[in-house]
Amino acid sequence: MSPNMPQAANTQQQLIEQGVINAPDSAKGRLLQAAATLFKEKGYERTTVRDIGKAVGIQSGSLFHHYSNKEAILRAVMEETILLNTELMKVALINSQKPEDKILALIQCELQSVLGETGAAMTVLVYEWRSLNEENQQYILKLRGIYEDLWINALTEAKASGSVVVDPFVLRRLLTGALSWTVNWYRQEGDLTIDQLAQMALSLAIKPS
Repeated sequence: MSPNMPQAANTQQQLIEQGVINAPDSAKGRLLQAAATLFKEKGYERTTVRDIGKAVGIQSGSLFHHYSNKEAILRAVMEETILLNTELMKVALINSQKPEDKILALIQCELQSVLGETGAAMTVLVYEWRSLNEENQQYILKLRGIYEDLWINALTEAKASGSVVVDPFVLRRLLTGALSWTVNWYRQEGDLTIDQLAQMALSLAIKPS
């Protein structure tokens, strides 16, 4: 079953109402989206506060009404995308029964996260977390640990059922590389849908029946 789009929108809206993440069309939401794109394209170090302000059409000094400094923006970009996508994966897992269905759901969620609206922020999360200070690094790594545990638990369950024969830790690393690399070649306007791509990735992860 492919990810339920209305359900995903529901989950996002709940997180917004709870104050966990910012609405994409809010001032903070637009700021974080612009920052994520710039951090991905130029790198964190080469992106200035002036660049971010220009991208959202405000004076650079106005950014400090929302965040204390550029690193606080970077942390928020990472925090919001990992919290949102972790919650989306949890919901997808609840709606999946068999071990292979759970793996497929996680693959679909991760592909949506790297190829969809949070794609830039997910790239920043992977490549720029070392730009944070030690305290912020530990916080983001803790959130990433929760995200990764969902994967490891599902893969471990699949291995116990015989659906997976590769070590769950190794398989997760292989899938991480394969799924994240799709951003470099996958085209939404092509003939291959994300659901089809997810099925192909699943066939690499589980033992043929």
